[in-house]
Amino acid sequence: MSAFCVGQDRQLVRGAGVLMLLLLLGSCSDRPNDRFQGYVEGEFVYVASPLAGQLGTLSVQRGQQVTAGQPLFALDETAEKAARDQAQAALALSEAEYARQEQLVRRGPASVQDFDRARSTRDQDRQRLAQAEWNFDQKRQSAPQAGFVYDTLYRQGEWVAAGKPVVALLPPQNIKVRAFVPETRVGSIHYGDGVRVAVDGVRDPFIGKVSYISPHAEYTPPVIYSRESRAKLVFMIESVFDPEVSSNLHPGQPVDVEFKSK
Repeated sequence: MSAFCVGQDRQLVRGAGVLMLLLLLGSCSDRPNDRFQGYVEGEFVYVASPLAGQLGTLSVQRGQQVTAGQPLFALDETAEKAARDQAQAALALSEAEYARQEQLVRRGPASVQDFDRARSTRDQDRQRLAQAEWNFDQKRQSAPQAGFVYDTLYRQGEWVAAGKPVVALLPPQNIKVRAFVPETRVGSIHYGDGVRVAVDGVRDPFIGKVSYISPHAEYTPPVIYSRESRAKLVFMIESVFDPEVSSNLHPGQPVDVEFKSK
């Protein structure tokens, strides 16, 4: 056999091998992909006071873990304390007058109108005191639940407007993973299905479950739902984890999500 024939046979074999490889890669690309890109999302709890005031005490720092009921911050309460003390003094006088009028009514002829007026004044002073005590208590805010201090939004000494958050908390149960799944695959995923989340630099996956499947597509083609345009539709799916697991996830972190149907 000539060298030309041998070389030609080798080229044919090599070409067949390349063709087989391309066919193999093509068949692999046709297989459904079970992994989808996603990211970690956190739903923050913003703690604020309904009243305005100067930030007198900031009891926590960013990055700190807090327990439920732990003090977070306190605004200046000078005005509220004065109003509370004044309401307490007014209530003491009105209760004494009410007791006096009650004794007069019991002992004999007395003005019923004076007794009713004294009772009305006492009741109003009780309500004013309750409001003053509530205002005083609202100047100090504690953690409504355990969580991670994600951020502190004011510094000590700054003026805080009414309703403006001072501390942003991130409870572990509020950490979730969002992934976007094509329309062709969303039908195979159901509420409560298992989820495996892979994070860069972490060997073992995080195990959770599907908690929400968006009923609306994130992208809508402009004209008609053709076969090509349906491939562009993606649906957001959220997954949740046990607090012990989710506390190791960080908002904004990119992840790979794999869904496991029941």
